[in-house]
Amino acid sequence: MGTFAVINPATGETIAEYPDATAEEIEASLASAQKAYKEWSRKTTVAERAALAKRAAELFDERKDELGAIINREMGKPLDQSIGEAEFSGAITAAFADNAEKWLADEQLEVEDGLKSFFRFQGTGVILGIMPWNYPYYQVARFAVPNLILGNTIILKHAAQCPESALALETLFKDAGFPEGAYVNVFATHEQISGIIADDRVQGVSLTGSERAGAIVAEQAGRALKKCVLELGGSDVFLVLDSNDLDAAVGYAVGGRMENTGQACNGSKRIVVMDKYFDEFAEKFNAAIAGQSYESGDFGPMSSAQATKTLTAQVQGALDQGAEVLVGNNTPEGNLYTPSVITNITPSMDVYSQELFGPVAQLYKVSSDEEAIELANSSPYGLGSVVICDDLERAERVGNQLDVGMVFIGASGLEGADVPFGGVKKSGYGRELGKVGMLEFANKKLFRFAG
Repeated sequence: MGTFAVINPATGETIAEYPDATAEEIEASLASAQKAYKEWSRKTTVAERAALAKRAAELFDERKDELGAIINREMGKPLDQSIGEAEFSGAITAAFADNAEKWLADEQLEVEDGLKSFFRFQGTGVILGIMPWNYPYYQVARFAVPNLILGNTIILKHAAQCPESALALETLFKDAGFPEGAYVNVFATHEQISGIIADDRVQGVSLTGSERAGAIVAEQAGRALKKCVLELGGSDVFLVLDSNDLDAAVGYAVGGRMENTGQACNGSKRIVVMDKYFDEFAEKFNAAIAGQSYESGDFGPMSSAQATKTLTAQVQGALDQGAEVLVGNNTPEGNLYTPSVITNITPSMDVYSQELFGPVAQLYKVSSDEEAIELANSSPYGLGSVVICDDLERAERVGNQLDVGMVFIGASGLEGADVPFGGVKKSGYGRELGKVGMLEFANKKLFRFAG
């Protein structure tokens, strides 16, 4: 079997296989993307490129059922969530199209000598995107669309289990009117990716994936003096400090943990509750997790046999080291993993510093804000967080001390089509979405006038 294949995680059936790219196909992709940059990107306006993105946004919505069905069979996401991802990808695409001229307007500089000076934001060339399986459309949209509008061209290497969604995206951008070479999908191997990064025609690389993959790509990009953006793993905290509505807090915690069957980088993986509320919260949270239904579409199968194996081994390791299961049994049926809650986790356990990428929540009790902050910051990751607290000043004060890239106060799921996304520490660096995401791979060109 080749590197790229569709294997339905619900059944284990191999539906389709696609051959790895040849060396000639890789060269053709690089040449096509470079040609499009020189002959199209540099000769069109932001408004013209944004108009094509606007059409792409419409196509995401028009094709949402077809797109949803593809990733449902590729990586097991429940169908309604799969369709919702296509819709959100369209919203992201539209947000970039609608805001592009404002976000990319010249930035005037106040300088001591009074000379007219400003930054103009332009593309730099071909940008490589290496994308993950857990959000096959959303991750691509938030990377590719702003760069296409900015004036870059894209070579996209998708996850090995997502070849059909990869091809569907390439078709979508072509049908929206982007010219040949503006967005190029490649079924590249790891070795070929290394060569693409080193190629002088490529000006940067964006990766969303594992910590291990990020370290490899960052090393390769560094050797080639290429800018890179990394969005890696996360072990986000969900802090319950003070609440007059624990039912709402429980609902947000369940949603934050179970989104995409728990396979979200910024999912609420560590639920940390003040002792005053712990018993009541734990009872309601455990019952809600136990009530999640596969038949009702609350969650799907794990994305692959390897993902199931990894999660099962991590949880078993925690149990062997003294953790306790409150919900679940760590005995998956095929790739169907029962949503679970584990507790009594100590810093000496391996799981304390690991990311559990699946429907398993870690439940902790703390007795002070200081203890909650220390626990939150003990993770090697620093992507996002949720702070539930009726006292908003206290919530902001605690959030200010968290070593993370994002703090959501009062609820989970506060992401938006124009809201910047990214983390710190081993969760990576750089930002996507919003104006700051649009400028990551921009040439911030300085203009100065003599008189």
